[in-house]
Amino acid sequence: MESSPPTITVQVKFAGRTIPVEVPAAASTAELKRLLQPLTNVLPRGQRLVCKGKVLPDAASLSSMQVVDGSKVMLIASQGLHQGDGPITKNSSIPTTTARKTSNVKESQTQKPEAAVNKSRSERWKLTGVVALHDCDLKAMPEEVWDCGPSIRVLDVSNNCIKEIPHKIAALKSLNKLLLTANDIADENISWEGLSCLKKLLSLSLSQNRLVNLPSTLGSLTSLRELRIANNMLDYLPVEIGSLKHLQILIASNNRITSLPSSIGDCESLTEVDLSSNLLAELPEAFANLYNLKVLHLRNNGLTSLPATLFKNCSQLTTLDLHGTEITNDVLRQVEGWEEFDERRRQKHQKQLDFRVGSSGVFDEGADDDNRR
Repeated sequence: MESSPPTITVQVKFAGRTIPVEVPAAASTAELKRLLQPLTNVLPRGQRLVCKGKVLPDAASLSSMQVVDGSKVMLIASQGLHQGDGPITKNSSIPTTTARKTSNVKESQTQKPEAAVNKSRSERWKLTGVVALHDCDLKAMPEEVWDCGPSIRVLDVSNNCIKEIPHKIAALKSLNKLLLTANDIADENISWEGLSCLKKLLSLSLSQNRLVNLPSTLGSLTSLRELRIANNMLDYLPVEIGSLKHLQILIASNNRITSLPSSIGDCESLTEVDLSSNLLAELPEAFANLYNLKVLHLRNNGLTSLPATLFKNCSQLTTLDLHGTEITNDVLRQVEGWEEFDERRRQKHQKQLDFRVGSSGVFDEGADDDNRR
């Protein structure tokens, strides 16, 4: 039986309290920050850790910075970089499950609450609802994840070598966010039947995998707000995508998509769509039914025209990227509603245009002007 790696306990001073954090002796500062996030509500990028007067760099190991068992580390939080109701301060109410419990001694009113971070990782996951296992060189999903069941709200296993998402994923009934980016997942190794059971799923990222097809089951994820499927080998999007009435963000760039189903026009909540670097020759006319669309990226496709009513119907559209297509400015000027779109675009980017030396002010987000020499 393998022995557990040696650990140290670091005493983190934050907001008038002391938080004892147990970490592997070989851990980096970044790992310590990830452990502190659920205990302080401060995002890792908003944390600055100081020990013995020195700021601890994210990439440095704790041992290299002379952080040892019992060391005192000060956490300084950047304003605004927090989650939920803000940083947990000395006077904040802390759930009894996160406070250190004693069976024989009743804590006095003046004693500082200390978070119990020396629990097993599955207990911590159940406590916080967040499973953060990105960049862990995983070959498979740890079994403890499934044991946490409905306690898990966020599962991030990005940047690993995971090949399979089994039907056990259905056990995570409360999952809101599932990040599977940059793994080794192929069509036959992902249980869409299991995924279809995640009725509370709001965000799904399957970018940078080996997917060739998306099944019709995708349409059963009716709560989805965000779908990221970039950098795969997808040939098309299923007709059932039209069932995703609440979908707001669709990122499907760098695939092999040759056409879109007309049902895409039923995704009435879409505000941002990225279809860059595909094989699209045209967009269906129903695409103009996306009345809430604000951002549309179409660069590096074989497009020669846009839906006739795109500018007229999509009255909130302000960003349109057409670099690497055959659509010219002359073509755009003939589309009904062009003037209104161009005015919205100018207003949105006015501040950004200030630093563009010598800007002509004409539309230049990818469309080539036939009159240019």
